[in-house]
Amino acid sequence: MLNLVWVDELDGSALDEVRALLLAAREVDGRPEVDAGGPLPDEFSGGLHLLAHAESDLVGYAHLDTTGDSFGRQVAELIVRPDRRHRGFATQLVEALVDKAGAVVSQDKLRVWSHGDHPAAARIAERAGFTRARELLVMHAPVAESDWPEPSLPQGVTLRTFVPGQDEQAVVDVNARAFDWHPEQGALTVEELRATEEEDWFDAAGFFLAERDGKVIGFHWTKVHPADPDRFDGEPVGEVYVVGVDPGAQGGGLGRALTLAGLRHLRERGLGHVILYVEGDNAPAIAVYSRLGFTRYAVDVQYAR
Repeated sequence: MLNLVWVDELDGSALDEVRALLLAAREVDGRPEVDAGGPLPDEFSGGLHLLAHAESDLVGYAHLDTTGDSFGRQVAELIVRPDRRHRGFATQLVEALVDKAGAVVSQDKLRVWSHGDHPAAARIAERAGFTRARELLVMHAPVAESDWPEPSLPQGVTLRTFVPGQDEQAVVDVNARAFDWHPEQGALTVEELRATEEEDWFDAAGFFLAERDGKVIGFHWTKVHPADPDRFDGEPVGEVYVVGVDPGAQGGGLGRALTLAGLRHLRERGLGHVILYVEGDNAPAIAVYSRLGFTRYAVDVQYAR
């Protein structure tokens, strides 16, 4: 039987326990992206934390984002330590999440991520009354096998790189219009963008802005992940982090041109692999990325009640 405790903050020994559990999960699942000495990933910040102990061992952990996504839905992450799986602990964690979500907002506004689309997670979700609501595809391209030509910009459009302290508001405005449909991305704020600029991985040279008549109409923000010994030959990996095009500028090939500019930048950095995340029902985007040499690598699933 589990001892389940909700806490508002993780500190001291609780933080150490959770970090150790996440590191153990990463060894088996390849997720989440957590460092032994660093802070927890952003998806575990704020909100509420559920600690599941069996005797003195932390065997499970869940995070509930009570702020919610752009549509007011609470989003949860749930992880059971690999050596303690298949014992019913995940089911108990899900039940506790459902109860807590009902107390905070509503049970039918709860969504839970399954990273990697594990069959066991699908069975647990079905028993708990959840259905498959969203797929987030991870696509991958080996740089050596990819032919990425010089980008062809629409007439009157110029390309430059992001200037910290100058371009934040313009990017946030385009982002809000381009992603008004997206559960997370559309809510980006100037403050959040500036905070990201302080991250070790941020590189303005890999953040491309498209302008027409001096106005930003699109952007491609790239990212480089540190080497992971268990993935992609143990090398650093580039990412097509965000490509956003103002709705008024869509349909003229700007998205493809911005994507190519970022891909060529990542190639020039000497990276051997590039990944990206795309919604599973975004057929036009998947088609564009497929033509650029990307193939499906993994899938994350969000379950909803």
